[in-house]
Amino acid sequence: MPKMKSKSSAKKRFIVQGSGGIKRAKAFKSHILTKKSTKVKRNLRGTTQVHDSDTLAVKKMLPYA
Repeated sequence: MPKMKSKSSAKKRFIVQGSGGIKRAKAFKSHILTKKSTKVKRNLRGTTQVHDSDTLAVKKMLPYA
């Protein structure tokens, strides 16, 4: 049986942590930033956890993570 392939898009976007959680970046921070307030842009910094309802789907995209 051949190896399963990981989804390239998921490899670039998610990091699986040792505890089993999945880390992701926040959306809406790439362009059109002039109309967004400083407070909004500050809150979009950093990373957050993938929601529990989406965790299984992401794990299927990354079979060896």
